[in-house]
Amino acid sequence: MRAVESNELQLIDKIVHISRVAKVVKGGRRFSFSAIVVVGDGKGRVGCGLGKANEVPEAIRKGMEGAKRDMFKVPMITGTLPHETIGRFGAARVVLKPASAGTGVIAGGAVRAVMEAAGITDILTKCIGSRNPHNVVKAAVDGLKNLRSPERVAQIRNLDAQEIRV
Repeated sequence: MRAVESNELQLIDKIVHISRVAKVVKGGRRFSFSAIVVVGDGKGRVGCGLGKANEVPEAIRKGMEGAKRDMFKVPMITGTLPHETIGRFGAARVVLKPASAGTGVIAGGAVRAVMEAAGITDILTKCIGSRNPHNVVKAAVDGLKNLRSPERVAQIRNLDAQEIRV
């Protein structure tokens, strides 16, 4: 039995896609499963993971472990992004645009899972190129990793944080 951390109890996990993979062998077909899982705390931390196993629950568990290991902090301003960005992975491109309060999450299935797990409430997104859930999730995560907070931009430019927000 493993110890449960206090912050682990509040994690949001979303299963994005489960694939059944068939391997043809001498006696017939062997099936295995792969699961893409997104885990977040709903307060600005999110991660994604891929789990592969011979059974669906085991693949999901492995994906969740990988996602927890790869969690990172997302800079947010009142439920949306600080600026527009484009995430890239393989042939997939995901455009992430900040939206005004009350807009909601305008996103497809794979990107929606990432945004909801991160706790982003108002955003406009668009998938360009590949619609493959593996690549789209990784492109959305890449876009979130490319974000800079206003404090970080001010630090780079040797300015005050208030001067950036104007």
